[in-house]
Amino acid sequence: MQVKAIHRFARISPFKAREVTREIQGHSASDALDLLAFSPKKAAVLVKKTLKSAIANAENNANLKVDTLLVREAVVGEGPTLKRFRARARGGASPIRKRTSHIRIILSDDFHPKTETKRSKKAAEDKAKTKRGTTQRKRRTPSVKGETPNAPAVEQQTSTSASEATAGRPAAEAQSNPEEKE
Repeated sequence: MQVKAIHRFARISPFKAREVTREIQGHSASDALDLLAFSPKKAAVLVKKTLKSAIANAENNANLKVDTLLVREAVVGEGPTLKRFRARARGGASPIRKRTSHIRIILSDDFHPKTETKRSKKAAEDKAKTKRGTTQRKRRTPSVKGETPNAPAVEQQTSTSASEATAGRPAAEAQSNPEEKE
């Protein structure tokens, strides 16, 4: 069975209240009350008030026990915005938006709280790496040993004798230096 409580026109921005409701969603009602009791946010007070109302509704109207209650949904909707204006320089004005929100909490009696395991930051990073795969981009390797990808191939000479040195030269160069032949 599901029981709900709604706090309408709460004077807090929905964006700020959603941070708190995300934390309690899926927890048991007693765990959620503990989380809200130690939260330093203004929204925690408003959500706690709504949660207590939902628990009271479950006990009195539906005859349910608090130990079996689970926070099924904790939703914050946008309420009407109060529009005000503030005087600015040179006769101008700037708008001020005072946002409101509607906090809705739904409790159910199927007790299956989510067990959240806290992991270290490093463990979360390792898991993300394994998801993406451990293969990284490979560098382009040269096709011939000793050759760099962008540079032309350079032949290395291992002997220093004149006859072997001229063997690799074109015929025009070999004939122009007759001293090297002898």
